[in-house]
Order: sequence, then structure tokens, then C-alpha cells
Amino acid sequence: MARGMNHVFLVGALARDPELRYTQSGLAVFEATVAGEDHIVGHDGKERRLPYYHRVSMLGKPAEWQGERGYRAGDPVLVEGSLEYNAWDAPEGGKRSIVRVKALRIEQLAGQAPLTEDAGGGVRMAGGMNEVLVVGNLTRDPELRYTPGGDAVLSLGLAVNESWTDRSGEKQEKTHWIDVTLWRELAEAMQNLRKGDPVMVKGRLMNESWTDKDGNKRSSTKVEATRVEALSRGAGTGSTAATPAAPRQATGSAAYSAPSYGGAGTGNRSGGLDIDQGLNDIPPEEDDMPF
Repeated sequence: MARGMNHVFLVGALARDPELRYTQSGLAVFEATVAGEDHIVGHDGKERRLPYYHRVSMLGKPAEWQGERGYRAGDPVLVEGSLEYNAWDAPEGGKRSIVRVKALRIEQLAGQAPLTEDAGGGVRMAGGMNEVLVVGNLTRDPELRYTPGGDAVLSLGLAVNESWTDRSGEKQEKTHWIDVTLWRELAEAMQNLRKGDPVMVKGRLMNESWTDKDGNKRSSTKVEATRVEALSRGAGTGSTAATPAAPRQATGSAAYSAPSYGGAGTGNRSGGLDIDQGLNDIPPEEDDMPF
């Protein structure tokens, strides 16, 4: 499998006062919601402002240090981190999972940023940065479909590998399962990818919210791709460079922005979004996360 790459960069305002809490085992957890707006130019040439609200967390001693810094709602911050997948058995039965941002670095920006107040009483930065860069292997063959309006949509499942050495010196490994959405020209260009192919994905982090058949509010975190590069089989297994694989070497233009309006489940794009909706389901294996 490809050597994983997993980077998230967020610039935004704290939508509310952050929280420092402790698990039953005494692990410190610092949590904050970073909010801003993506300015997207659609295929029709019109600019759209798409709000984003992303929960970020930090664990251990770094979390306690962040909790002492006195952050408040509206503070502009930079977050550097990675996407983390966790799954657990739900009390009501069945499996539940979540993808969230594990923060490695949180820094307050100098000066004040222009803020927008949303209908839920929170604030977001009128601008910001929302970038994701991941490398992994496809978990299934992608299937191209079209919306009623004729827009091409391609959904990818990505397995991103992580390895680290724990406190006892033992090597540990974990796979993060990330969903990726491609739109229009980019979707059609990458439709020949196949299960197992290694790819690099650049895009933005987005949340989708919906109500399930039992009336429960659910949410998921995905990556909306703006560029995809197909890597050669065996990329990242010792070679220092990855070359495009033939014939699947088509990529999206780096200047191409894939607007996400018009699809299903665009829950976080309303100014009336409850920024906590579906984001409080903390998995029980939190104590086992590497940091």
C-alpha cells in the first residue's frame, strides 16, 4: 500500500469558547470549533461563499498547554493537523464512526479578523483557509453518476495509513478511512481508477448532515477534491518519487475548483447550522489515540 500522507490546514475563527476536559482515565482533551468561509467560483463563473465549521481536538500535555492560553470565541487561529478515523459500538446497537481533525499545532493569528455571526449564535471568519492533502489507496472501484442537473459526481473511498512508535517503543499502525467526492470535469477524468490504486488528493474538508430513517441527526466529514493525482502501483514503498500510472494519469487542473452545491446532504452550508450538530459523539477509544 502507498505510504500515507495526511495533512490538514485550517485558518478560521473560534466559533465559540474552546473546552478543556479530562477523560475518566485523566487524559486531557482540548476541543475547539474552527469556522470560516470557502470562496468558491462555480462552473457558471459566480462566486459562492460556503461556510465551514470543523471540530478539532488535541490530547495530553499539549491540550493542557492550549487550555491555559485563554482562547475565546472569535479569536483567529491557524490549525495544523491530520484527519483521524475512529469507530465504536453504539449503545443503541450497531457500529458508529467519525472522522475529525487531530490538531498537532494551534496558533493564534495576529490582529483581528472580520467575523460573520450565524443564526445559531456562533461566529465564523469571513474568509480563511480550508485545505487537505492526503495520499492513500482506493478501498473500492469508484462509480460515476450524474445529478438530475447533469453534473458528474465520483465518490472515492480512501485508506490512509499511519504508523508511529508508542511510549513503550512498540511500532503501531492504523488506517484512516476517508471518503472523497469529485465533481464534474475532475470526476469524469478520474473515473477509470480502480480499487487498490494509490492516489494523492488535494481538496477541502466538508461536513454533511442528515436525518436517518429513525429520525436521528447524523453527520459525516469528507474531503471534496480539487485535484487528484494517480500514483504508480507500489508508490511509497521505498521509492523516492511517484510517477503517474498509465493509462490512469489524468488529473484535475490545479486551478479547477469543484463547487459542492447541488448535491445531496449539504447540511453545513447554511448560516443557520447548529455548529454542534452530530459532532459530540466522542468514541470511547479516545484514550488509545496516539499523540
